[in-house]
Amino acid sequence: MTSAIKVPAIRVVQPIGEFYSAVISADDLIEVSYSDMRRIEKDLDRYVGIQRKLDPGRVEEIGKFVISRDATFPSSIVLAVPGECARFDPATGTLTLTGGELEDGSIVELKDVAKILDGQHRVEGLKAPGRKRFDVPVSIFVDADIADQAYVFATVNLAQTKVNKSLVYDLLDYAAARSPQKTAHEIAVALDKLEGGPFHEMIKRLGTATPGRTQGSETLAQATFVGSLLPFISSRPEEDRYALAKGRKVKADDSSYQKTPWRFLWVDERDTEIAQILVNYFMAVSLKWEAAWKTREAGQILPRTNGFRALMRLLKLIYLKERPRPDHDFPVISQKKFSEYLGRSKLKDSDFNKDDFVPGTGGETALFKRMALELGLRGGGAEEL
Repeated sequence: MTSAIKVPAIRVVQPIGEFYSAVISADDLIEVSYSDMRRIEKDLDRYVGIQRKLDPGRVEEIGKFVISRDATFPSSIVLAVPGECARFDPATGTLTLTGGELEDGSIVELKDVAKILDGQHRVEGLKAPGRKRFDVPVSIFVDADIADQAYVFATVNLAQTKVNKSLVYDLLDYAAARSPQKTAHEIAVALDKLEGGPFHEMIKRLGTATPGRTQGSETLAQATFVGSLLPFISSRPEEDRYALAKGRKVKADDSSYQKTPWRFLWVDERDTEIAQILVNYFMAVSLKWEAAWKTREAGQILPRTNGFRALMRLLKLIYLKERPRPDHDFPVISQKKFSEYLGRSKLKDSDFNKDDFVPGTGGETALFKRMALELGLRGGGAEEL
């Protein structure tokens, strides 16, 4: 059995820190790498892995590809390796990977040295029988803690369609620094857990059904919730996250209030008040259209993506109408006030169906415009920004 693997590598320095760009044979990569499949520790409700579930169909496709004549993987597979298991020799440009004993006393064998942060399906595909020599570019992060690993994974995958964005947003729970994404994530989790609240057990934290919950009870993906909330607090969430991770301050500019009306609350770390506004508003929604909000029947859109997004767009108009300028003393609008606005709508529970409001952005926009018009929020100086 191999006791160590040596690979040619160069040290790369970037703002996040140092990592190694290396080339490793497919056989060696398969020997030292593993996928830390995402799972939940029930007692702590914490996630301890960051790779998505394997898609057998995709693995099969990649397996066929790697034995083809023109197979190539030009982009790097991203790995994380414990510091005790990696040694770099700058004189020879060699990175040596070995098993070792970690600081907590646990033993890591060579086969478990490299955690795959990105590229799980490619590695599995490389196991296809009949494959010829295949050298693979890899980026190796040494001694990256779970926050850094999650950040790297999210950075690589957030803009890509191959990864469920709900999973990526959930990984931000590990981020050491405050960020708009982390705040939106924490609010989503808190409201999903809030018994008696409008979102109780309604949000799919992984983008797929949560084990133990009634099938069909979760109508909103976390990515949908987070994606709709982020514009209220930041127009450049990645820049905010980077600045805070580097210890810099962020600010709320009154000139951007119309675009990001809750940014002043977020900058002041008043996230509870942001959550309270959402609770008050959606409680008013659930009372105005009780049957439509509580239904889980197919084709009923109010508690689903189209309905939720339209309601969030409407919320922005209502908030700016009630709070045309930042109100640091009284930022929260009451449930009663929201109910007064929603009471102007003539929409009935039965109207929120996919026939009247078709799936996609067209149906979402149609619903938003109708509600805004009925509430008197269009054409009166409170146009959506």
